[in-house]
Amino acid sequence: MTIKIRELKQAAKRSGSVAIAKSFNEASDKKLKTAFLCHSHLDQELAKGLQIFLKEQGLDLYIDWEDSTMPSEPNNATADQIKNKINESDLFLFLATNNSTRSRWCPWEIGVADQLKGYENIIIVPTMEDNGTWYGNEYLQLYKRLDEGKHNLTGKDIIGVFEAGTASGKWIKYI
Repeated sequence: MTIKIRELKQAAKRSGSVAIAKSFNEASDKKLKTAFLCHSHLDQELAKGLQIFLKEQGLDLYIDWEDSTMPSEPNNATADQIKNKINESDLFLFLATNNSTRSRWCPWEIGVADQLKGYENIIIVPTMEDNGTWYGNEYLQLYKRLDEGKHNLTGKDIIGVFEAGTASGKWIKYI
């Protein structure tokens, strides 16, 4: 099972129901757990939905287009700031969609994260259309993933972080 694109779009509509940190520094200052989101800017609604969903779980998700300090056009300063934000974040999440897997920036960002964060702090968020189309490249399957599964004791559906190639993981929330 994989995170449905429809579910992320529904979460995006709950934007007024949770207080999102206005900046990465605000989240850090409040000692909140933070994550850098690697995604395609063509998937802003999905990114916002994931941000809200994870905030409901107690995790602040940094999205670069919400950061007023980022340059308006990508350049060397953009790359330096992205490296710094990846390094400063507790976790690195890769929102795997059709757009992000074809992006020029996303593979670079996960390469940076692989060097700076290591396996333990990288999580892939694979997505799926209602028709069953799954998004993700082969190399993304090397990392842990955020996914739906059954709790091994209760049998209830959960969202959890699963090790690469396994069907078991640490649960985050019952759904």
